[in-house]
Amino acid sequence: MDVNTYVECMSRSKSVTLMKFLKILCIMLLIGFILIGFFSGNIIAFIIVILSAAGIWFSNLRSNIEFEYQYIDRELTVDKIFNKSARKQAAVYKTDNMEIFAPIRSWHLDEYKNRQFQTIDYSAGEDQPDPRYVMILEGDKRLILEPSEGMVKALKNVYPRKVFTD
Repeated sequence: MDVNTYVECMSRSKSVTLMKFLKILCIMLLIGFILIGFFSGNIIAFIIVILSAAGIWFSNLRSNIEFEYQYIDRELTVDKIFNKSARKQAAVYKTDNMEIFAPIRSWHLDEYKNRQFQTIDYSAGEDQPDPRYVMILEGDKRLILEPSEGMVKALKNVYPRKVFTD
């Protein structure tokens, strides 16, 4: 059993609809208050222009989110990458606390359906076929991930009785 395993993978971009709406709203406010401020010379209009520009920058930064998973020595690290420019570590999980790791529609997860979990979604959403996996950790956490085949194989090598690929 090789514990010194390193696997890294990225999930596709996750579009946040709320941030796209906020971006469009801020653009409309920016254009409207530039015109109002230009013709009236109102200082409040210029302040709203500055706040709208800041809103556009913020919503643009948060509108496209990717997740990077790193599996290193029985630890799973999840990083969020905002608009391919800013990185933030989302969480670190000890895989020794893992109860099961299986595809999201696997029958192996049936016995966990009636338990209450804190669900944390680190995936881009649902595609066909569904590439998402569920990792259930002791302490009632349910992680939704989109791992690569290499990451699934690495976890299966270390935890053959807890990882399923059906």
